[in-house]
Amino acid sequence: MNNKIVGNAGEDLAARYLEKNGYQILERNVHFSRYCEIDIIAKIKDTIVFAEVKTRKTNQFGKPFEAVTKTKYDNIKKGVYLYLQEHKVKKYRIDVIGITLKPEIKIEHIRNV
Repeated sequence: MNNKIVGNAGEDLAARYLEKNGYQILERNVHFSRYCEIDIIAKIKDTIVFAEVKTRKTNQFGKPFEAVTKTKYDNIKKGVYLYLQEHKVKKYRIDVIGITLKPEIKIEHIRNV
């Protein structure tokens, strides 16, 4: 399984996880520049959630959350800012969803990073 397939599978799992937990998926894979893509934009109650999804086959080389560097986080914030300029949003947050596929599927959700 190459990284693109693993990433897409993780984003699909994350979207289903969010839907099962009451979130409405608004958009997926929104590009704001060549440096910024928001994996999932969702809504829960009156809050817009910008979710970064990181997927790993195993934790052998680190947990998925470790892949969210300061540079990556700064790029996400730029995308969020651009989205907020286009939409009237009062409440929002940035979440990170980490998914490990083996030995069993594990989903970890950190809210408001």
